[in-house]
Amino acid sequence: MEKVIDESVQGKALLIEPNKANARKLYIESYGCQMNFSDSEIVASILTGAGYNTTDQLEEADLVLVNTCSIREKAELTVRKRLEKFNAEKKSRPHLKVGVLGCMAERLKSKLLEEEKIVDMVVGPDAYKDLPNLLKEVDEGRNAVNVILSKEETYGDIAPVRLNSNGVTAFVSITRGCDNMCTFCVVPFTRGRERSRDPYSIVEEINQLWDKGFKEVTLLGQNVDSYLWYGGGLKKDFEKASEMQKATAVNFAGLLKMVAEAQPGMRIRFSTSNPQDMTVEVIETMARYENICNYIHLPVQSGSDRILKKMNRLHTREEYFELIDNIKRLIPDCGISQDMIAGFPTETEEDHQDTLSLMEYVKYDFGFMFAYSERPGTLAARKLEDDIPMETKKRRLREIIELQQKHSLYRNQQHLGRVEEVLIEGNSKKSEEHWMGRNTQNTVVVFPKENYKVGDFVNVRISDCTSATLIGEAVGYSKD
Repeated sequence: MEKVIDESVQGKALLIEPNKANARKLYIESYGCQMNFSDSEIVASILTGAGYNTTDQLEEADLVLVNTCSIREKAELTVRKRLEKFNAEKKSRPHLKVGVLGCMAERLKSKLLEEEKIVDMVVGPDAYKDLPNLLKEVDEGRNAVNVILSKEETYGDIAPVRLNSNGVTAFVSITRGCDNMCTFCVVPFTRGRERSRDPYSIVEEINQLWDKGFKEVTLLGQNVDSYLWYGGGLKKDFEKASEMQKATAVNFAGLLKMVAEAQPGMRIRFSTSNPQDMTVEVIETMARYENICNYIHLPVQSGSDRILKKMNRLHTREEYFELIDNIKRLIPDCGISQDMIAGFPTETEEDHQDTLSLMEYVKYDFGFMFAYSERPGTLAARKLEDDIPMETKKRRLREIIELQQKHSLYRNQQHLGRVEEVLIEGNSKKSEEHWMGRNTQNTVVVFPKENYKVGDFVNVRISDCTSATLIGEAVGYSKD
C-alpha cells in the first residue's frame, strides 16, 4: 500500500509558470499517493510541450485531467463525484474535454468511457507520453484510450515541472511498478512490473533541483528498497544479466550513497519501503550520511502472522521486529511510521490484538490506518470473502487510531527541550504569524516567524507538543 499524501494536497488544481506561446489551458487534480502527484508533474511537462498551460480555474480550462487512485474504495468514490461534476460542466461548455489518468483509468476504462460516458479519454500510468496523440483523437471527436502497461517506461528522460511547488521540497521518482503481489493491493495490476530508473538521471535531476533552490527531495517508488539498476530491464530478469552488469549494478543503498554525496546540503527522504526488502545496508547508509533524514515509512499492515500470510506479505511478525530493532540500534532517534489495515478477511479478535501488541512494541511516530475495502481484481477479492462486519471493522480501526494517537503523543514528548533542525516549508495552517516545517523525523514543527524565510534551515527549541505537532521557538540558523 502506498503512502497517502497530505489531504491539503489532494484534489488541488496544480499550476506551473505559463508558456506564452501556449493557447490552451489544463486543469489537473491529483488524488492518492505521492507517486500520483509526481506523475501529474510529468503529465504537465508533456502537455506544456503540446500547447497547454495549467490553470487553477475550472471555468478557464479546455482540458480537465483527474489523476486517480484505486487503493481504497473511498478514493474511487471521491474521484467519481469529481468526474460527474466535470461532465456536467461540459453541458454549458461543449469544447471542454475530460480525461482520467492513473490507476482508476486502467481498472475502469470500459465503464468510464463506454457505459457511463463521463470521460473522453482514459490514460494509464505508463502511457503519458502518448497524451498528445490521444488528444488529437479527442479533438477529432473520438474517445481515446491507452492503458498498456510498459516493461521499460520510467519517464527518466522527462524533466518534471514542479506543480504548486513551495520551491523547497520535491518528489523524484526512482522506480515504477511492484512485483510483490500483496493480495489486497491493485498496484501490480495498474502499474505493472518493477523497473528502476538510471541512477545517473536521478542524480542529475537532484542536481538541477539544488541549482533551482530546492532543499529537500523525496525518492519515490511503490517499493524503493527493491531499486536495482543494472543497465535497464525488469528486476525479475537480473539473473539473466551479464557478469559485467551484475558487478556494476546499483541497489537502493548504493543509490542513497550516490545521492547523498552528490548534494551534501540537500535533505534526502524516501518512500515507500517494504519490510521484506529493506536491508541492514540501507539502514547503515542512512546512519552514515547526515543529510539522509532519520525517518522510515515502514508499512506492516497487520501484527498477525496468520493475516500477514493471507495478505502475501513475505515477512513475519518476528522478522519485522528484527528490522525495527536494527533501525533503533543503528539510528536511535529514527522516526518510523506505518500503514495498517483493520478487518482484513478472516481477521479474528486475536489477530487484532496481535496488531495492537505490535504497535505497543514499535510505538510508531504516526501512521496511515484504514478499514479493509475489497478491491476488484485483487487476489483477496477473488479468493477471500469480505466476512468482517463493517461495525467490527470500524471498532477495530478506532482502537488502532486511538492507540496510535497515544503513541504519537508519547513520541512527540521525547522531543521536548531539544533543539532540532527544521526546514521551513511555508505558513502554519493555523496562524499566519508562524512558520511550518519538518524535522529529520518528518514531524511537523511550528514556531514564530521572526525574520526567517521559506527554505531556511533553522534550529528550533521544542517547548510543547500535541500528538501531531511540535511547537517551539527558533534559536538561530542551522546552516549558512
